[in-house]
Amino acid sequence: MWQYPKDFDLFDQIGKYAKTAGVIFMILGLIGALYPVYASFATVVFVAWLMLIAGMFAGYFTYMTDRSDWAGWLKSVILIGVALYMLFSPLGGVATLGLLFSIYFFMDAFAGFTIASSTYPNKGWGIWVFNAVLSLIIAILFVIGWPFSSLYLIGLFVGFSLFFDGLALLMGGKFLKDISNVE
Repeated sequence: MWQYPKDFDLFDQIGKYAKTAGVIFMILGLIGALYPVYASFATVVFVAWLMLIAGMFAGYFTYMTDRSDWAGWLKSVILIGVALYMLFSPLGGVATLGLLFSIYFFMDAFAGFTIASSTYPNKGWGIWVFNAVLSLIIAILFVIGWPFSSLYLIGLFVGFSLFFDGLALLMGGKFLKDISNVE
């Protein structure tokens, strides 16, 4: 299909870009962790734009495929409405996103405990319990101070996530470079 030049090293190219992206993610993550309120608002704006675009596409595809599909129109209106609410009332958007995060982490904790109990006494069940307990703690942190805690927690967790994603990319890029040198 695609032909690479004979001297082209795919691992080297991916490794180089992974390291660059990793450094950028780590910097963004540090900024987000240091300024969590700004990171929370940036996250809300990003999510709102994604929802707005998704709502417009849902409306377009409903219009093109089945104009009488009320569920498709409802989905489009809800997505666009929530996105506009989040864009024009970012503080409310942060609170909404914080509530959604807390629901996610409660569900993740429940799933983790379920997996742990179904795999007990096999090896590895403890990591599922550990993951479930961490998710439960994060969910409780969101709920205890909601909606005000969302202002800091969203930015802090997004910052941490970006930092560790960047660290993983940086290490992965180094790993790919090492693989490239072995071959």
